[in-house]
Amino acid sequence: MAPPKKKLQGLVAATITPMTEHGEINFSVIGQYVDYLVEEQGVKNIFVNGTTGEGLSLSVSERRQVAEEWVAKGRNKLDQVVIHVGALSLKDSQELARHAAEIGADGIAVIAPFFLKPTNKDILINFLKEVATAAPALPFYYYHIPALTGVKIRAEELLDGIQDKIPTFQGLKFSDTDLLDFGQCVDQNRQQQFAFLFGVDEQLLSALVMGATGAVGFGVSQTKAIMTLVSGIPMGPPRPPLQKASREFIDDAKAKLKSLDFLSSTDLKDGNLESYS
Repeated sequence: MAPPKKKLQGLVAATITPMTEHGEINFSVIGQYVDYLVEEQGVKNIFVNGTTGEGLSLSVSERRQVAEEWVAKGRNKLDQVVIHVGALSLKDSQELARHAAEIGADGIAVIAPFFLKPTNKDILINFLKEVATAAPALPFYYYHIPALTGVKIRAEELLDGIQDKIPTFQGLKFSDTDLLDFGQCVDQNRQQQFAFLFGVDEQLLSALVMGATGAVGFGVSQTKAIMTLVSGIPMGPPRPPLQKASREFIDDAKAKLKSLDFLSSTDLKDGNLESYS
């Protein structure tokens, strides 16, 4: 296994998938997005096609294209590009994992399948192992987000002995409010030097005290609107069934951001926010 260039830690941007007002992916602004993250925010690690990126609302073909664009535009600019390849279909996950390796991604992450669900730790690990095996040279991360998957297997239980089954396992993206579970993950796996990336923004300070090594936040509709305001890059609306942010939210956010001097210095064209009104 080729180890990561360095441990995945610090702020990891859960990237938005920019879209047009008609719901098509706006590939043309991803290069600009990379430059904004690196030059304006100092963020050089990204997590692509996750919750914030609406990965499960994209087709497999679209997910491949989005991953390709981020890897290509981030070359020599970003440190690590981790691609979320989780899907309901094992075959789709394996295809996406192989593709991530082929295009030069730095790691892959997988959520638990959430329609026909794994009912215990061993079943879930076997599923994850099948995906990891499709990209044997890439670091593998488990994306724990039980509020959306409905899979309640505790992360602490899952991590117990996981590298024996998945040698490429490098860490956990923990998006849950159960801080006891998170603390036990950290405490019981200190020697393994896993990456523990925390994904619930409201509890990040507590998680850092407990040993989180990084953060990957999430949220979609409002995040797209706010990112359009602060970056000047048109992120567009989300895909249904998600609904676009309301005009009231945008106006309120714009006023608050302006008072904090967080608005983009780039003049926002009305068209950048038209899709939200």
